[in-house]
Amino acid sequence: MSTQTRERGAVRERPLLNSNFLVDFGQGDPRHPSQGFAEVEFPPFRIHPAGDDARLQSGSGATMPGSSEQEQRLILRRGVCGQLDLYAWWHKARRGKAPSRRSLKIHLLAEDQKTIVLTWHFHRVRPVCLSYSPLRAQEGTVLMETIELAYDSFEMS
Repeated sequence: MSTQTRERGAVRERPLLNSNFLVDFGQGDPRHPSQGFAEVEFPPFRIHPAGDDARLQSGSGATMPGSSEQEQRLILRRGVCGQLDLYAWWHKARRGKAPSRRSLKIHLLAEDQKTIVLTWHFHRVRPVCLSYSPLRAQEGTVLMETIELAYDSFEMS
């Protein structure tokens, strides 16, 4: 990301577009085709009582009362290009041999596709669900891979 700059504190007259973004698992080049996600679906970010938040932050894995784990999931979608990286990560977690939890950054880019205008930082990310769109011989659309991720905390900058 050395070619990218950061636009700090810039107030814009027009709202930001949602179509220019990078997903960075911190494992190399976020512009690599395996990181080329087509969609990011954020969960609602809710305020919970301090006691519940403390349990979640401690890494105990406890879910917050009154909230479903679905609310705490970040969903990423990309076209299938043959990479098995997400499947391998999910498969290890499924077998109980979960690799270390990852940090994930989602960078919203300006129209020049180089300037980072916002970043969401997700901490202690882990896969909880992997799915694929249906195969339909009559449609001929892009096959999509979806991974749902749980996380312990997030920050914006």
